[in-house]
Amino acid sequence: MFIVLLGRSRQVLRGLFVKILVKSKGLMFIGTGVKIKHAHLISAGKNLILEDGVYLNALSANGIKLKDNVTIARNSTILCTGVIAHKGIGVSIGNNTGINENAFIGGQGGIEIGDNVIIGPGVKIFSENHVFADADVIIKNQGVTRVGVVIKDNCWIGAGVTIIDGVTIGEGCVIAAGSVVTRSVPPNSIARGVPAKVLKSRCFATEANLIKQEIPTIKISA
Repeated sequence: MFIVLLGRSRQVLRGLFVKILVKSKGLMFIGTGVKIKHAHLISAGKNLILEDGVYLNALSANGIKLKDNVTIARNSTILCTGVIAHKGIGVSIGNNTGINENAFIGGQGGIEIGDNVIIGPGVKIFSENHVFADADVIIKNQGVTRVGVVIKDNCWIGAGVTIIDGVTIGEGCVIAAGSVVTRSVPPNSIARGVPAKVLKSRCFATEANLIKQEIPTIKISA
């Protein structure tokens, strides 16, 4: 307990220095090796935790908006602009949302993550795609498309999931580890695969369990 409290105390002290640059409403817990660029474009609510090695680059139209009790774990990256000539939109993350270690969030086309979302380690979210239709022109000169990504409240995004630009993941969804999400997912769905496909609805599963519980067990004696 002493070691944990000592570590948190050091994080708070680092947070006091960062708080001078970032618009924050409460305590900030900042680990070692945290790098923040364009801090004036970042706003944070209460109890923001940035663990060791986190990198935030907020250069974009809307910056990075973090609400209350957001945690971003070790070595995760939030990057809002890839090429200076194409300024990005930005990233917003809701209340009580946790992003696990080694995640990458590219907010070029805009990313909105809701409240109470669990994002597993190694998750990658892209909100921009390169155009490659013309075989006579090199790909990097064909421009990009941007639609944006939305992850609604109360979702669990498993470890190693990749989410592609244009996807909306509905409220209450579970995305299985290692999946590649290329299409939007309806609310309360369980999806898995490459590309990810909806396996079933969490609502139907809950209803089935309730019905099963209500059916009485009849014992037949020999």
